[in-house]
Amino acid sequence: MDEPAVRAGLAEADITVGPLHRNLPAPELIARSLARGEGIFAANGALVVTTGERTGRSPADRYIVDEPEAADVAWNGVNQPCTPEFFDRQVRRVSDYLRRREVYVFDGFIGTDPNYRTPIRVVSRASWHGLFAHTLFVRPEPIDLEGFDPAFTLINCGELPVDARPEGENGGGGDRPSQAFVGISFSRRLILILGTMYGGETKKSLFTTMNYLLPARDVLPMHCSATAGVKGDVALYFGLSGTGKTSLSADPTRRLIGDDEHGWSAHGVFNFEGGCYAKVIRLSEEHEPQIFNAIRFGSILENVIIDPLTRAIDWDDGSITENTRATYPVSHIPGAVETGLGGMPRNVFLLACDAYGVLPPISRLTPEMASYHFLSGFTAKVAGTEAGCVEPTPTFSACFGAPFMPREPVVYADMLAERLRVSRTQCWLVNTGWSGGGCESGRRMPIEITRSLLKAALEGALDDVPKLADPVFKVEVPLSCPGVPAELLDTRSTWSDPEEHARRAARLAEQFAANFESFAGRVSPAVAAAGPQLPA
Repeated sequence: MDEPAVRAGLAEADITVGPLHRNLPAPELIARSLARGEGIFAANGALVVTTGERTGRSPADRYIVDEPEAADVAWNGVNQPCTPEFFDRQVRRVSDYLRRREVYVFDGFIGTDPNYRTPIRVVSRASWHGLFAHTLFVRPEPIDLEGFDPAFTLINCGELPVDARPEGENGGGGDRPSQAFVGISFSRRLILILGTMYGGETKKSLFTTMNYLLPARDVLPMHCSATAGVKGDVALYFGLSGTGKTSLSADPTRRLIGDDEHGWSAHGVFNFEGGCYAKVIRLSEEHEPQIFNAIRFGSILENVIIDPLTRAIDWDDGSITENTRATYPVSHIPGAVETGLGGMPRNVFLLACDAYGVLPPISRLTPEMASYHFLSGFTAKVAGTEAGCVEPTPTFSACFGAPFMPREPVVYADMLAERLRVSRTQCWLVNTGWSGGGCESGRRMPIEITRSLLKAALEGALDDVPKLADPVFKVEVPLSCPGVPAELLDTRSTWSDPEEHARRAARLAEQFAANFESFAGRVSPAVAAAGPQLPA
């Protein structure tokens, strides 16, 4: 399929490859993965692979080339600069390595909206990485491949370690013990992945690129899931890993638009992806039937444990990693919006897994509060296992996706605030964490309760319910909700020790304030004052 044109395009990026296979269908990619010993079948028909030493993203190894085209990058601990010379050296090494080696090419798109979709090319050494791209991104029609010209090319050469020789002061990637390197060059329109086989690096590096480019086109890129009701009403769900973003968007009463990456334009919401990438540790058919049944032939499972004889999956086994993952097409979800398009959102949910147990299970936010909590991007991780938790660890990730946001977080927050006002969209803070105590003594909020709270908000059943401002967090807490015991709505009433609740709430408020100091002077006084009330 137009192999000379693909080779010519790669040559423009200074990349030479051996035999190449372009846009193979999923069954052929799976067959090749099995034949090459890259993976095995599970009993449900999914392809099971392991990613070696790295079972998650390597944010400390992600670099952006410091060049004029990257002038709007917010250089910080997440967005690290890399010299053009260091990046070019890796390009030469990759080209030498691939010169006689077989590769798999996926030509397709990021973005389902024809007005904003971006053509991409993914070149992979591993055939299962080719299947990953085929599943996660938007597949082209045959006519789209005629004269295809990618806006960005990604080369995944995960088995080749980075050449990390010293590059001098501020060399950008040199003289490092790590073997991994994920580098983005906006001038060369090229991404390199070296030294890591984790599939998520392909997905996130390309979405990081879109998150940099799309604001200039008046599109707000968002790390969120999205659903549509039977009447077309759209809802967005923001949240860090473990907050329930994917699980709550897999709602049988609504239609899934997408589970992770979206754009909000002047026309509405559109999915960036053609597939889903779900965390599946302790997955069960009872609690998450849509995701459970979506994982079948055509799907990929990363780092799960299966019985060597029966090929049955042990969903609870995290002996390789707690970050077990599944990749599957959106079409595997019954009733999904396969166009990936939706109208203006009616509701936005900011999800937080509060291991302190002091945030209300649901509360309404003013636009200023929405900006504050969007910039905060709060969740709390437990120390060790949930049962043995000693002290929660607060995590703040601006825009609920700081590792993927190359621009200043305030840029994205201002765009969100404008859209909330123009569309008159309701924004809610939802605690999917603990109630009646912290993670050491309380109870994790049942997903059925959270679903009931979201259902009430989506149906407008909370709009006219009386609300009471939380004395510490200021958010507007409804006093009643259909199908939810009233005592659960007020976190203080669920604690047997009110004084300990007050201490925990004050501690979390202080942590919010300390984190928000980094935005001092960059937000309006109204947004700065919209955070928790610090204790006297």
